[in-house]
Amino acid sequence: MNLRDVFRFSLQALRANLVRTLLTALGLVIGNASVILVVTISLTSRDYVLEQIRGIGSNLVIAYYEAGNRTGTSVEADFVKIADVRAVREALQGRITAATGVMTVYDQMAIEGKVRDVKIIGSDEQYAPLRNLICVAGRFMAADDVAVRNRVAMLTEKLAIKLYGSNSNSIGQVVKIQNLQFTIIGTFREKTDSFGLSELSTETILIPMTVLKYLTSEERIDPMYVQARDAGDVVALTKQVQSLLESRHRAGAKYYVDNLSGILDAAENIALILTIVLVLVSAIALVISGIGIMNIMLVTVTERTREIGIRMSVGATRRAVLTQFLMEAVLISVGGGLLGIGVGVSAPLLATYFSGIDIPISPVSVGVAFSTSFLVGLVFGLLPANRAARLNPTEALRYE
Repeated sequence: MNLRDVFRFSLQALRANLVRTLLTALGLVIGNASVILVVTISLTSRDYVLEQIRGIGSNLVIAYYEAGNRTGTSVEADFVKIADVRAVREALQGRITAATGVMTVYDQMAIEGKVRDVKIIGSDEQYAPLRNLICVAGRFMAADDVAVRNRVAMLTEKLAIKLYGSNSNSIGQVVKIQNLQFTIIGTFREKTDSFGLSELSTETILIPMTVLKYLTSEERIDPMYVQARDAGDVVALTKQVQSLLESRHRAGAKYYVDNLSGILDAAENIALILTIVLVLVSAIALVISGIGIMNIMLVTVTERTREIGIRMSVGATRRAVLTQFLMEAVLISVGGGLLGIGVGVSAPLLATYFSGIDIPISPVSVGVAFSTSFLVGLVFGLLPANRAARLNPTEALRYE
């Protein structure tokens, strides 16, 4: 009997007990769908977390004055200055795409009938692209605004709505900061919300740092951002920035200089570990399904003992009997596996269709799910098939 006949006879046997076959395959459906959905959820979560981190800016080195052994006005000289930002640009111009700094002061402003403290930050034309800011209305500050100390301002979109009703209405309006009038040239928002964990909050005004330094008693860049041209150069660039700052200030001044690569690596490692753990949990469902297949096939062998005896008496070999029962086990597992893969793949596709959010489906998870289904049927079907093949034809014929 060739493989084609074995396949045909196996299908006939499974159809004869269709309900039992479907219930046996149900475990594989659940197990395979779980594997694909778990990997899909893990990939989506990882991409979301990494996107949130990269939303602050990619390939970033962050630096600011941390501590020293002096206090009072003498410490002011240790702070990172605008001149340090310029020095970094000149020294590392071939290795970086941008370098900028942030200065911060606060001022009071009437918002929705209440006087509130509003954060005023000063930076330059390189800040917006480096921090992935999106211009909602108007324009970003230009290099000329910084160079000639134009009194221009940009508002966060939420602050613009609170003050003027809409982003477009705020353009051209005059806002008073530290008793000086600034013309609003644009509104902006973060590409990825940092939820107030960065220097930007929902009520923030951005002005040229060359103007803001005259509105504060001390010139202090906190933090300085440096964006590496190449992601592989971030670690080396971090050390270079650290060395450059220390060389430009007195011995003993301590500067925090770090990058986001460690956070990105940690996020990827956590996502990988979670994926492995969840896949192992899903694999338990597949193993349990395999045990179920083995149990049902053992019952099937017992029920069909007389049939096996008849087939052997008319010339069927032990190998033919083994192959047929093994084929039945594999068909149950692979059939259930394919249904599970269909469920696991269709769920993200439907979610993408209705939500518009791109949800990645891992081809590897589909391949692993199918391979596992085949192996489960092969491994757990081997014992029942072997038992069927080893039956004594004479005793099998007498079985009632």
